[in-house]
Amino acid sequence: MIETLTNFHFIRPAWLLLLPLAVAAWWLWQRSSDPLRGWRAQMDPELLKALTVGRETSQRRSRLLLLITWLLAGFIVAGPTWKLEPNPLADDSVPLIILLKSDLSMDQPDPTPSRMERASLKIADLAEIRKGLKLGLIAYAGSAHLVLPPTKDTSVVAQMAAEISPAIMPSPGDRLDLALKKAGEILNAEGGGGQVLVIADSVQADPATVKDARQAAGGFPVHFLAINNPDSSDMDSLRSAAKSLNAPVQELTADDTDVRAITRASARAPIRNSGEASARWQEAGYWLTPVIALMLAGSFRKTNSSKPVRA
Repeated sequence: MIETLTNFHFIRPAWLLLLPLAVAAWWLWQRSSDPLRGWRAQMDPELLKALTVGRETSQRRSRLLLLITWLLAGFIVAGPTWKLEPNPLADDSVPLIILLKSDLSMDQPDPTPSRMERASLKIADLAEIRKGLKLGLIAYAGSAHLVLPPTKDTSVVAQMAAEISPAIMPSPGDRLDLALKKAGEILNAEGGGGQVLVIADSVQADPATVKDARQAAGGFPVHFLAINNPDSSDMDSLRSAAKSLNAPVQELTADDTDVRAITRASARAPIRNSGEASARWQEAGYWLTPVIALMLAGSFRKTNSSKPVRA
């Protein structure tokens, strides 16, 4: 839901400027087509209301439906969207590179047995679900290191992830920006398609630096898997980094629900040429077309004209 709200925008926002004109046109049309317009200028409003018979209320409802229909039509033409269009020419098995944080904070026993071991278990689940699909692995702390380039032998990725620990990293730290740059180099070598999954308990790197690193590497999609408790104070740093990358954060679950959600989200590569500015967004306004058809039909329902009762 948060990702949807963050990504929501209009492909053709200029069309929204026509909505006030539609309201003005509807108001003028309503005044000019009022069957009681002449009577309203000559009779007390309360008396006219008491003497009026027919379906004036129904007419007002129909006219209001017509206005709402016009506004929804303008909304649709403006092109509401919140997700990138999948690339029909791309291979479904686009590479997914895991960026595994291996700093000392990952040795904390929260959640048990430790964050590092929990991350290894999640990678094993991911390797099983993505069996036969390309999966790569980069370990990072104060520096970033390629463990395995994207391979369809995902079991090897799970085995290598189980061997990684903060103790084998050359220097402590949290250089997610270096890991993103290295992931970009690998994805570009693969042909430019692919996505990245960051498995970490927190992000201490500056969000602006992280954003610049991803953009310089090609603007590939990023996902986060939070290896901590949902109420942990570390979640704030993860969400801040994810916001700068326009990336979703998947909270840790006891089963494989989290990994399956990430697998679905990274199933296909979105269409992009040279970064987010050239991305093609999927139109979503057409979902409202049946609603407009029903409302338009209701607004033209035949009704009897209202008229005052003859004395």
